[in-house]
Amino acid sequence: MADNHNPTSDLSASMDGGSGAYDRLVVCFGEMLIDFVPTVGGVSLAEAPAFKKAPGGAPANVAVGISRLGGSSAFVGKLGDDEFGYMLANILKENNVDTSGVRYDSTARTALAFVTLRADGEREFLFFRHPSADMLLCESELDKNLIKQGSIFHYGSISLIAEPCRSTQLAAMNLAKESGSILSYDPNLRLPLWPSEEAAREGIMSIWDQADIIKVSDDEITFLTGGDDHNDDNVVLEKLFHPNLKLLIVTEGSKGCRYYTKEFKGRVPGVKTKAVDTTGAGDSFVSGILNCLAADQNLIKDENRLREALLFANACGALTVTERGAIPALPTKEAALKLLHTVAAL
Repeated sequence: MADNHNPTSDLSASMDGGSGAYDRLVVCFGEMLIDFVPTVGGVSLAEAPAFKKAPGGAPANVAVGISRLGGSSAFVGKLGDDEFGYMLANILKENNVDTSGVRYDSTARTALAFVTLRADGEREFLFFRHPSADMLLCESELDKNLIKQGSIFHYGSISLIAEPCRSTQLAAMNLAKESGSILSYDPNLRLPLWPSEEAAREGIMSIWDQADIIKVSDDEITFLTGGDDHNDDNVVLEKLFHPNLKLLIVTEGSKGCRYYTKEFKGRVPGVKTKAVDTTGAGDSFVSGILNCLAADQNLIKDENRLREALLFANACGALTVTERGAIPALPTKEAALKLLHTVAAL
């Protein structure tokens, strides 16, 4: 196993691979929205005295995270033709994310979400999407050339909830697959957005067998399997691993992650930090592993190097929880490598 091996020099070398930017491009498809977060913690939405706005949306967070790590990323999605939409597009541009795939809708607003962490530790969501612009992206609006250029095409499940965006996502996935891209899927379960639990389970699983890489949380395993033990390797392998899958990653929060390929499986411990806000930690983890894979797709075949990349991704997630908000807290490659050096020296 690679536990005693210092990953940082190898990782630094592999992520600086000599390929051009487009060879390493990660195209992220889906929603970008405004999160409104209470100015004080531990209160319900109704109790919150005021809210602070923050950019959100998992695919957009991943795109910014990859760019922050020195990688090449693009975002494909739809925003409202409004102040919030242009604000979000500017945040992408400021973070060197390619926005040529962003479209604007004059008939619907940019999505809003009110999010709070209650005193009992549970997150509470209130979404304004009736419909929001991201749900109205049509297939004819896709930047097909941009999607074809990606080495990895990353997406979630929220775009599957309603038409026309569902059909647009399926078309984009097919186009990316035909162009030789690796398909990366993070379901990112948000139950309040689905009509029912059953609809969420069916929708998320409807595209499961098309992905090459899937990242799923331990809680999502319990939900998707109808209550099975997320710690049981047999449950994961029998119910969630499919024949086309190259890599299945199960994230366990601060405890780290588990990984499954056709050849091997194992666990990589988390990197300890002091948590202030867990928002965006999973997206930061995804940015970390996808940035490594974009630089070298053969990582998946080498267990030691895969473990090093997953440890790096764990460090990215661990750094993100030390600051408030998702995008402001996404780390640079240097910060993640420095954290790993510090941990290795302990």
